[in-house]
Amino acid sequence: MSDYVIEAELREKTGRAETRRLRRAGKLPGVVYGGDKPELPIVMDALALSKLLNEEHFHTAMIEIKVKGARGKNEALLKDVQYDPLKDTPTHIDFYRVSSESIVNMEVPVHAINHEKCPGVVVGGTLEIIRHTLPVHCRADAIPDHIDVDCSQLKVGDSLHISQIALPDGVEVPHDEDFAVVHIAAPRVEAEPAAEEGGEAAEEAEAGGQ
Repeated sequence: MSDYVIEAELREKTGRAETRRLRRAGKLPGVVYGGDKPELPIVMDALALSKLLNEEHFHTAMIEIKVKGARGKNEALLKDVQYDPLKDTPTHIDFYRVSSESIVNMEVPVHAINHEKCPGVVVGGTLEIIRHTLPVHCRADAIPDHIDVDCSQLKVGDSLHISQIALPDGVEVPHDEDFAVVHIAAPRVEAEPAAEEGGEAAEEAEAGGQ
């Protein structure tokens, strides 16, 4: 069962001129591909898709794409989004067809939890997230929104490695080495500015000579 349903229309023309025209009309061009079906160039409402792209769950959820004028059901995952480098608005979106039983590989965000009260941070240490996403391997209908990493017991200098992180049932993170995901760095000690020290010494010397 899909978590989202998107209404789309077939895109009859392709090319840069056509995509620019669609964007001016408030539309977002895209494509649905993969599986044993032909590639479908589509167009969707740009405002509606922009709102969905702001939802974290949308990036890992099963999506049903209802294409007007096309037969069959299109269940897919969000594969790629292209953005305008100046406006930071989506310009093209790709969907990859899957079924709920499909085994997929996805990048899933890391959420560091309970770090505010961990011993290392309490004494002034800094939480460093080394891996902001993790490559999960699971069924398409079991992709987690994010992976929680519990930092509550970490002291200064401690790290949590992938082997120490609890993953949801049916979810794996393939790895050849036990890489670190988060780390608590030591408190930073700020040195006194050298310029100020030099200035104070000069003032004392001048005062002593008077």
